[in-house]
This record gives sequence, C-alpha cells and structure tokens, in this order.
Amino acid sequence: MQTSLPVALSAQLAMEKRLNTIADNIANVRTVGFRAEEVKFETFMSQAAKEPVAFASTGEHYISTRTGEMTQTGNTLDMAVNGKAWFALQGANGPIYTRDGRMTMTEAGDLVSMNGEPVLDVGGAPLQVNPNGGAVTIARDGMMSQNGVQIGAVGLFEMPANAKLTRVGTSGVRPDVAAQPVVDFAGTSVMQGFVEGANVNPVLEMTRLIDVQRAFESASNLIQTSEKSLDDAVSSLGSKA
Repeated sequence: MQTSLPVALSAQLAMEKRLNTIADNIANVRTVGFRAEEVKFETFMSQAAKEPVAFASTGEHYISTRTGEMTQTGNTLDMAVNGKAWFALQGANGPIYTRDGRMTMTEAGDLVSMNGEPVLDVGGAPLQVNPNGGAVTIARDGMMSQNGVQIGAVGLFEMPANAKLTRVGTSGVRPDVAAQPVVDFAGTSVMQGFVEGANVNPVLEMTRLIDVQRAFESASNLIQTSEKSLDDAVSSLGSKA
C-alpha cells in the first residue's frame, strides 16, 4: 500500500489551516487588544499498512492569551490590564470580554467601547459617569472616581483554565464557561492612560509563514514523486501483461 500520498495530503491540509491563521494574525498586528490565533496539531497513527503510518490532524484552533505590548496614551479613558484579566462589554448575546481598553463617554454619561458596547462593572451592570463631573480617575483595582467621589468600578474578569475562547468581532472573545470576577488584585491591576496592542509577534509570524510555504512545497514535491512512481509501476506492469 502506498502511504506517501495520503500522508502528504494530510500535511497540506494542516498547513493550509496554519497559513490562514498566520495571515489573519499579520493582518491584525496593529489592532488594539487583538489576540493571536494559533493551531494545535496532533499525530494520528494508522495501522492499515504493514507498518504504522503517522498522519497529521487538521488542527485545532485556539486563541493565545499572552500579553501584548503596552503603550501610554495619556487619555484618561484608555485602560489596559496588567495581568491575565479581561474587561467586560455588554454584547447582544451576552458579555463580550476584551483586552481593548479604549473607552469613550456618551453625552448621557454612558461608558462605552469604541464600537459602542456598554462597559460593565464587576456585577455585570453598565457603567456611567457624570459628563460634567470632571476628570475620571481609575485606580489599580478599577475603582472610578470624579472629584474624589467614587462612581463605580470597572469589572475585571478571569477565564477558567479550561475555557475555550471563541472570537467575537476583532478584539473580543466569549468563553464556553462563565468568566469569574477578579477579587484578588495582587497580580492584576488596571493601568489608566495605557492601551494594550496585539499580542502578535510580526517577525515570528513572518518566519512561520516562510517555514509553512517551504513545507507546503516539500509536500507538493512528495505528492508529485509519489504519483510518478505509481504511474511508472502501472506502466511497467501493463507492458509485462
């Protein structure tokens, strides 16, 4: 049984999926709060041939949660999370969690994201500020104040270790299990006047892109060689017959 052809095809399918994620990551390298997408591959052993044959899986997508680069903006309504927590926004189908802390205030005093979703407090309620109450100060635990008066606290939430994240929009995610509010701020804090960039390493992604392209070409050459050897074998057997 000829196994090189199906093995090479499985490798090409896996590399196509990896190529798509790399292209998406590179396209969003300057998107605030964007979380890179990675692919996890596994090897499957087939016992159909005389000897075990290893095939590549098509790959499982997952969203990377590593931290992006922090940039100081000086804007009092810009926030970044120092730690592994997430901000929460009110989405149409439930909370959306994001690392994009660029906020703005409506004329009515509603605190919303750049896309207009209400920013939530730790209890899941939309936050409001006084449009005429002066500058907003945000403490490391998310507590918001105007002229020394506390007006609410920005909610910070942590994802369970077993949570599978699904992308919502460009910089948002939604876990398949409920996120938990942060109560211990020893390793988590809000940085006012900062934003977090994408956690994409452009140099690394370009290196991966080159590696995938070369591997794809090698798999293509293997397929061509396999087809040629099969054609030669058929021709040889046909001439003897």
